[in-house]
Amino acid sequence: MTIAGSDSGGGAGIQADIKTINAIGGFAMTAVTAVTSQNTKQVSSIHEIPYKMVIKQIELVEEDIGFDVVKTGMLVDPKVISFIASNLKQYPLIVDPVLISTSGDILISDEALSTIKNMLIPRAMIVTPNIPEASLLSGIKIINIDSQIKAGKRILKLGPEYVLVKGGHGESNNIVDALISENETKLFESKKIKTENTHGTGCTLASAISTYIGMGIPINQSVKKSINYVQWLLRSSPKFGKGNGPMHHKPPRE
Repeated sequence: MTIAGSDSGGGAGIQADIKTINAIGGFAMTAVTAVTSQNTKQVSSIHEIPYKMVIKQIELVEEDIGFDVVKTGMLVDPKVISFIASNLKQYPLIVDPVLISTSGDILISDEALSTIKNMLIPRAMIVTPNIPEASLLSGIKIINIDSQIKAGKRILKLGPEYVLVKGGHGESNNIVDALISENETKLFESKKIKTENTHGTGCTLASAISTYIGMGIPINQSVKKSINYVQWLLRSSPKFGKGNGPMHHKPPRE
């Protein structure tokens, strides 16, 4: 079950989640939290879905089809965030904290951010912030791998089992994704791929991790397989649109 916003351009949000989950071999179910009008060049508007409608989507799917894992993306209503944290405790929870726009603007209210930090993240199996999001959640300015790990460890103190601080926003030609738990820090290193087709990478990565976890694959392996999947899509996707294009989701090469 993915609980997130809709991207009319099809590259991120619920659309990326569905494509990723289905491509890897899962079955995607959704609860839409917001509808956006956007393309590869801009986000024009965001319409928040009313609380009761979001909750009804979750409840009806759960009572009939059921689901194995919960993945969250854009969450703007503190009441929705509280519901997920309080009522879906029996499922592994993957939190992709959609907090900051590409231009650097904070997308959610202070109350929503506080609810994510104090209620949702403590429930998570894994949280997957990028560098700006990890800086916001931890209060630490990330300038290198040491501060990236330090920020992840501070987020870990909020209560999740794992924190994956993604390094794709860094300036280096090498990307380091840091998977941090109470017992170890594991680094996944790769070369930065030169492409404009990066829209939806965070959604895709978190959805891939969720799907592999739902298949019973251990988390370290799930993260590695998901990173490899995103890198392959970045290398192989054709150009869509005139701005930062999306990836073209295909089954992994396995």
